[in-house]
Amino acid sequence: MEFIKGFSKLSKEEKINWLVSQYDESIARDLRSMTRFWCENQKEQKVFDEFSENTISNFILPFGIAPNFVIDGEVYSVPMVIEESSVVAAASLSAKFWMERGGFKAQVISNTKVGHIHFTWSENPQEIEKIFTAHKKMLLEKLSPLNENMLKRGGGIVDIQLKNQTEKLKNYYQIELTADTCDAMGANFINTLLECLAKEFEAVIPDSKKESFQVIMCILSNFTPQSLVKVQVDCPIDEIDIPGISNQEFVQKFVRAVEIARVDRSRAVTHNKGIMNGIDSVVLATGNDFRAIEACAHAYAAKDGQYRSLTEAKIVENHFYFSLEIPLALGSVGGLTRLHPMAKTSLDILNNPSSQDLMKICAAVGLAQNFAAVRSLVTTGIQKGHMKLHLLNILSHFEASDLEKEKAKVFFKDKIVSHSEVRNFLGSIRFKH
Repeated sequence: MEFIKGFSKLSKEEKINWLVSQYDESIARDLRSMTRFWCENQKEQKVFDEFSENTISNFILPFGIAPNFVIDGEVYSVPMVIEESSVVAAASLSAKFWMERGGFKAQVISNTKVGHIHFTWSENPQEIEKIFTAHKKMLLEKLSPLNENMLKRGGGIVDIQLKNQTEKLKNYYQIELTADTCDAMGANFINTLLECLAKEFEAVIPDSKKESFQVIMCILSNFTPQSLVKVQVDCPIDEIDIPGISNQEFVQKFVRAVEIARVDRSRAVTHNKGIMNGIDSVVLATGNDFRAIEACAHAYAAKDGQYRSLTEAKIVENHFYFSLEIPLALGSVGGLTRLHPMAKTSLDILNNPSSQDLMKICAAVGLAQNFAAVRSLVTTGIQKGHMKLHLLNILSHFEASDLEKEKAKVFFKDKIVSHSEVRNFLGSIRFKH
């Protein structure tokens, strides 16, 4: 591979041509064919190109729909973008199951975000506290022009606080800014406020103390435990009705499986990954930042010092309860939510929810996905349903024809699916011909 200067200045075609020149023909052929994933609509393609840098094509992921989600009495068909087999099917199955038992009940507990000015101060702690307290009102006033539009929408700055962190790190302090960003995720809004606030705060430090003060950085935090949603399903145990197992045995095994994920880290990671399968797919479909959501969720799972399940299950007086509490800092305006045509369509499908409604929808899908996974684990096992749906991927890997796929579906209807078994099956029917 050669070094190249000015790669970012090349057109998409020139970038592809340079890559082609670096590889043998088998890889070069695939690179040349990347153009087939470009949008025919040049204006739309330009929008996609500008989302990132050095783009040469588009990466396609399945866009699915999970219908029958009843959340606080409202019925939703939820868009989900994910490549993993069985996730959309499992969410849909759970949605239908709970639709018949009252649906999902959701509550946004809080909806604020935070950001920090991280700085050092080498003088007496009481002195920096005195400076901050004396100028706090003025500092908030200086932010008013930046805060005005958000205030008009019903949000804006909630508070600023000085935090002494010197027990964690020598001379380390924060100014924490809390804000309600309404239906926007609000990263740019908060970061702009922080950078302005840092300059204004530095300006009130006495000249004689300037050398004792240094701003390290200003940045939004993706740990947003103040942007919290809780979703729950529940019903009498007599109404559970899972085929092949008694209601009582099912709920006892289900609750114990969730308890295991509360105390065992190894199980908790996989358990929570399943929850995020559902949540991330909706976050991605609506143009939100699934990486920030993931990071925050896992940090929240470890908030008491041990990584635990994000869901809880319990039995109270012959009644089954299953719930999820999770921080979700989401936006339904701004960012990619309206720039990306499919994100816009996803929000249209969801009847253009507020950020709080979107929090409820994502949480409900996460809980549904977790219910489906734990249900499989304590009954038939995870592989039966997952591998049946994965069958088509395996068949595509072996370049099976439509006729071979239909025969395989029939053959594996009551059999365990595996890569080797599918290969052997295809070999047997191809040998006959």
